[in-house]
Amino acid sequence: MMDAEQAFDAVIVGGGPAGASSAALLAQKGRNVVVLEKDIFPRYHIGESMIPFCWYPLERIGMNEKLKDAGFIKKFSVQFVSQDAGASVPFYFSRHMDHPSAQTWQVERSSFDKMMLCHACESGATIKKGVAAKEFITEAGVTKGVRARMPDGSMQDFLAPVTIDATGRDGLACSRNRWRIPDKKLKKIAIWSYYKGAKRDAGLDEGATTVAYVDDKNWFWWIPLQNDRVSVGVVGDKDYLFSDGRDLEQILDREIKKNAWIKDHVSTGKRVEPVQATGDYSYRSEYCAADGLVLTGDAFSFLDPVFSSGLFLALYSGVLAADAVDEALSVGDFGAARFTEYGEKFRGGLEAMRKLVYAFYDPNFSFGAVIKKHPHLRGDLTDCLIGNVEKDFDALFEAVSEFADIPEPVPHGNPHIAPAPA
Repeated sequence: MMDAEQAFDAVIVGGGPAGASSAALLAQKGRNVVVLEKDIFPRYHIGESMIPFCWYPLERIGMNEKLKDAGFIKKFSVQFVSQDAGASVPFYFSRHMDHPSAQTWQVERSSFDKMMLCHACESGATIKKGVAAKEFITEAGVTKGVRARMPDGSMQDFLAPVTIDATGRDGLACSRNRWRIPDKKLKKIAIWSYYKGAKRDAGLDEGATTVAYVDDKNWFWWIPLQNDRVSVGVVGDKDYLFSDGRDLEQILDREIKKNAWIKDHVSTGKRVEPVQATGDYSYRSEYCAADGLVLTGDAFSFLDPVFSSGLFLALYSGVLAADAVDEALSVGDFGAARFTEYGEKFRGGLEAMRKLVYAFYDPNFSFGAVIKKHPHLRGDLTDCLIGNVEKDFDALFEAVSEFADIPEPVPHGNPHIAPAPA
């Protein structure tokens, strides 16, 4: 049975950070927006660490004050640790900038994502939970909305002149249109779990993100969370991690023993969640938009977890998409070409971070070597790592290319502009 259709200014599919930030900003601009979210929040999600420039999209939508009162672990720095437990001096963000963004957070995504979606609702967006989008409604190749399964099993159409796909790695548009293109070099596997009672560093370092190396540029993340929990995961090549079998617990335990710092810090803790894994997660959509459709966050692209860019890129692109959609609504133009600037801006940030990710995995590369030879580029390197991606990094990557192979920009990711009728 098909229920009556509903019309909005914009339909947003997915209520994660990208979709919620788009919804909040559009609603604050006075747009009639609906968010279709298949899950009932709170729900689990990996990707807990924020980088400083998350502050800016969060400030745009009015979330920072709420985060200050949420009790999340404060993050002031990041450090890198060698296999023999030799730790770098923590990089404190405040030494690079005197700004509120120099303190960020390690967030429990179940709580953070729920806060974001509630904020979108409080901003005026309509939130539909337990509603699974099944297909886009199209007319002559133009997206006109979404057909979704309601919680009672019925189907309902949600119509709007523009739809934002914020479906994360599920990628509704990518999967339906076969647009997903993997990054063939960044074919990594992540294996992780959570520990309670593990050691924590003191003072400002309690909430630091730690990147700890194991063999051949494979590495651990260490992210302290609320309630005496820590997120611990290893990232590496598939052949390396699965060299002795595919038992996830055995692999994680084996790798923990290879880094003295991780082994020591986890020694007092107890694993409190099943070990999980995901793989082949680096990709980009062939297109960032089509007529009546915009892709944002992980629905468009996912890079790599090494520099904790996931939440930033979701929030950043969510706000960019909202601005582009608001302009489209103002002029009544929802053609794919309308979203060219949006795609260029988002892709520019992705490409800057992608170059650093490639360099990180290059066996001949080290940040220390670059800065030792080119000390005047320390600020540019830091800006790229913390999310200040709207600047010219040509000099930085010319220097980085002396130590590592830098990839050419991905050619795809522009809007899908249909050819004019003959």
